[in-house]
Amino acid sequence: MKELPDLFEKNQNWVEKNLEKDTQYFLKTAKEQQPNYLWIGCSDSRIPANEVVGLEPCELFVHRNVANLFIHSDLNCLSVLQYAVDYLDIKHIIVCGHYGCGGVGAAMKNNQLGLVDNWLRNVRDVYSRSKDELDAISDKPLRYNRLVELNVIQQVQNISHTTVVQNAWARGRDLTVHGWVYDMKTGLLKNLNCLVSGLDQVDRIYLTKELWE
Repeated sequence: MKELPDLFEKNQNWVEKNLEKDTQYFLKTAKEQQPNYLWIGCSDSRIPANEVVGLEPCELFVHRNVANLFIHSDLNCLSVLQYAVDYLDIKHIIVCGHYGCGGVGAAMKNNQLGLVDNWLRNVRDVYSRSKDELDAISDKPLRYNRLVELNVIQQVQNISHTTVVQNAWARGRDLTVHGWVYDMKTGLLKNLNCLVSGLDQVDRIYLTKELWE
């Protein structure tokens, strides 16, 4: 069995590099985490979440999956969200997609890929809801990029529809859900100007009965 010695060597180098900057670095990060941000992003290896926004690992709570989806029935996503909101007291939830996303690209095709097709059907649902807009974009790369953006916007809505977030708002919590896209060709983030920060921005049909009254 290979033990991946090169990764252990890289780990040692990383430790030494951080200790050169601050001899207390790991003692500080080992303390209880107090991040202000929850990052929900794609699993793509080209997007190191905390590095993209220039934060230390302890400053960003992270959840990643294929195509940065937040699905109502995904207990993994929901558990991360509840822990972040109710226990870490985070103030910002960031959904960050990226141009060139393989998951979104696969959802635009008719090929069968296996089990992942069931996951990517959620992206196809986004396409279906915006079919007229997307089909009107003749340039395929631009259509692809727009679906990436629309997918992020939908996930922002999905998060805003959860009881975890709505109950936090009902308690008067300062909590905002943001939608961003990362451009791998430039390294820059794009703000989609899609943010939700209160119950007044949620469609009434998605509010729980208690919050209607």
